[in-house]
Amino acid sequence: MTSADSVKLFCVLIVSLTAAGLTACSKPVPPEEPVRSVKVLMVGEQALQSGLEFPGEVRARVESRLGFQVAGKITQRMVEAGQHVKAGQLLAQLDAQDYRLATDAAKAQVNAAQINRDLAGADFKRYKELKEQNFISGTELDRRQAALQGAQAQLEQAQAQLAVQGNQAAYTRLLADVSGVVTAVDAEAGQIVAAGMPVLRIAQDGARDLVFAVPEDRVVRIKLGSAVTVRPWSGAQAAQAVVREVAASADPVTRTFVIKAALSASNTLALGSTVTVLPKDLESSAAVVIKLPTSALFESGKASAVWVLDPASMTVKLQPVQVAGVDENEAVITGGLRAGMQVVTAGVHVLSPGQKVTLYQEKSAVPPATAASQALAPSAK
Repeated sequence: MTSADSVKLFCVLIVSLTAAGLTACSKPVPPEEPVRSVKVLMVGEQALQSGLEFPGEVRARVESRLGFQVAGKITQRMVEAGQHVKAGQLLAQLDAQDYRLATDAAKAQVNAAQINRDLAGADFKRYKELKEQNFISGTELDRRQAALQGAQAQLEQAQAQLAVQGNQAAYTRLLADVSGVVTAVDAEAGQIVAAGMPVLRIAQDGARDLVFAVPEDRVVRIKLGSAVTVRPWSGAQAAQAVVREVAASADPVTRTFVIKAALSASNTLALGSTVTVLPKDLESSAAVVIKLPTSALFESGKASAVWVLDPASMTVKLQPVQVAGVDENEAVITGGLRAGMQVVTAGVHVLSPGQKVTLYQEKSAVPPATAASQALAPSAK
């Protein structure tokens, strides 16, 4: 090797070592930020009818508290709460032994009074014949007639007492006076109850009411016959009712006024159902607002914000918004957006300003037959 070749080799080594050193000292190139898929929604304005909502309950128009008309010990209760009963059905039974004995005693008194009446009648008939023969005076006949009338009155009194005792014995059986649903049980078998003490409560079949309470500063605006929108909590279709009664005085504890609205006969809401009530008389004028799913909002500092998509560059930018409230699962936006904007509704917490995104495409499932044919295709070759 000549000296010239050695110099060239030395220069090459120096350049290689210098390049390797520069490469080791330089910072690595950061990886490119991934392009995320997002779901967007084209916002539009719509009218929002604002108003006041109140909790309400569906109740029967007529609810009866049934009790025995006589006192005694309950020996049987045939029905349970929630059970539907028919008019005339036996609900509960008292121990009727004492009432049966009293009835038997009344029957004996009737028999004794009837015997006395018959004797007085025979006596009067005999004295009447003697008077016709002028064997006795008229005064004696009048005395026998008075005795007959007294015996007849005693018989009628005994018969009336027997009827009373018969009713008392019948009152030991508590019967349903109407068809309906047992809503509460206030006494159990073995309990001694007084006459008139509530034993069962029955909600009568037929018309049903929606009952709710409003504060005293709102009750003056609710008029008889006004409409009420009923929205069940179970998610069923909203119904309509008509105000039929407004309480004349406030509840002494809550200081609210009870309102009763009549539901239509075709309404199928169950007794005791909890609903949301929107009286038409308390609605205000409609306002034009924008609604967004609550998943589109997030907190940016102390304000609410959304991500707005720029279709030209397919990037997102942060947009603060003013939230007026929540309507079911949607947020009511009153400022910060305009109709036609595209707002990201899913994946908002992993985005950053200016980040590139793509629109999310639903993946269609491959039919089983097609998948099987594709799996078998290579083996067929």
